[in-house]
Amino acid sequence: MTNTTTLPTPSTLDIPKRGMPVTIITGFLGSGKTTLLNHILNNRQDLKVAILVNEFGDINIDSQLLVSMDEDMLELSNGCICCTINDGLVDAVYNVLERDDHVDYMVIETTGVADPLPIILTFLGTELRDLTRLDSIVTVVDSEAFTPEHFDSEAAFKQIAYGDVTILNKTDLADPDQIQNLEAYIHTVKEGARILHSQHGKVPLPLLLDVGYNNPEAYADLVQEEIEQTQQDHSHEAHHHGHDHHAHDDHHDHTHHPHEHHHHHSAHLDNDGFVSVAFESDRPFDVKKFETFLQEQLPKEVFRAKGILWFKESDLRNVFQLSGPRFDLQGEEWRSAPKNQLVFIGRNLNADTLQQHLADCLA
Repeated sequence: MTNTTTLPTPSTLDIPKRGMPVTIITGFLGSGKTTLLNHILNNRQDLKVAILVNEFGDINIDSQLLVSMDEDMLELSNGCICCTINDGLVDAVYNVLERDDHVDYMVIETTGVADPLPIILTFLGTELRDLTRLDSIVTVVDSEAFTPEHFDSEAAFKQIAYGDVTILNKTDLADPDQIQNLEAYIHTVKEGARILHSQHGKVPLPLLLDVGYNNPEAYADLVQEEIEQTQQDHSHEAHHHGHDHHAHDDHHDHTHHPHEHHHHHSAHLDNDGFVSVAFESDRPFDVKKFETFLQEQLPKEVFRAKGILWFKESDLRNVFQLSGPRFDLQGEEWRSAPKNQLVFIGRNLNADTLQQHLADCLA
């Protein structure tokens, strides 16, 4: 006699809802985070992905752009969406979760000089922990340019320390000894580090997405500190009616108070002595003068630069990217009135001198 067991129909199975999986991409200035994001968007198969960034300009999505939904969210032609983190991380995540159409996966790109811990704790220590599942922290490293001494940066150290996966990018530009030394260094910072090699951010996505590498237990003590600090802050605020909430919270040390989620980029920059210098002009550059500036006047302390360049010798809009010693120019058609817009990020830069040098490059 055979026993037959009736299997429950799928509708009666109690399938735990794990929440939307989230991957955080971190990594130092110019390491290749945006290139990795584009790789994910181009190879995500049937997944509908939401990308959260600090500014749209960081992602090369112009060619894929379909519809602008509103000022904070873009709908891409491949079905994915891109959302800015303007009013805070929690708000941006809710913007995605509250959409009518289903999103399968969320990827967040941090700024190049940010400590990823506040973002991690925002997912593990706020109401988001019930709605999302932090899958992994992916740290992108420039194999050619990265040395611990070169950056001397707490943010760069923490990006590696908190990474669940470390991608050594640009391995084609670094010699084998440099890569070996880098791997040895990473293992001293993070025991048992998972290290992948890549060129142009190309990594098989099954090694990055939905891998379940993040261990919330490892952050339990920090989350508990966070909750206790929040309770203290609230009781403190209760005794100070009329005290401006945002002005009060802005005095916190961001590293220890990630529940206050409007982190200012300048605060992260100041932590490590980094500054950001912008330049704009409605007049074109002279290409020879600009070349001389790059070769002879660009401070060595500039780690990263990007922008749109207008040269009097060219009808094209030139997209400029500089990372360490390398720079790249890509020409394309103008979609707006021509102008120069540049941002330089580096250590101890003299903004006045840098802007004067650039003004001297104008035709």
